[in-house]
Amino acid sequence: MKVVCNLELEYDSNSIAKKVLSSTKVDDYNFVDSNLNNNKIETKIECKSVSSLIHTLDDYLACISIAEKIVSKK
Repeated sequence: MKVVCNLELEYDSNSIAKKVLSSTKVDDYNFVDSNLNNNKIETKIECKSVSSLIHTLDDYLACISIAEKIVSKK
């Protein structure tokens, strides 16, 4: 089985989205594909099970949250 999740994270500006993406892109590996589209980060996560997807999504969103907090302090 293949489980897929598509996320679209919208930011106030392209600059903010670019900084958040560059901070998290290194952790994409083989199951996460994230790209910049104007002021949005578009992400596709593919896993072999629902539990694996939940785990990956939790990790990914935790990384996004930290990057957003760092970017907002500048």
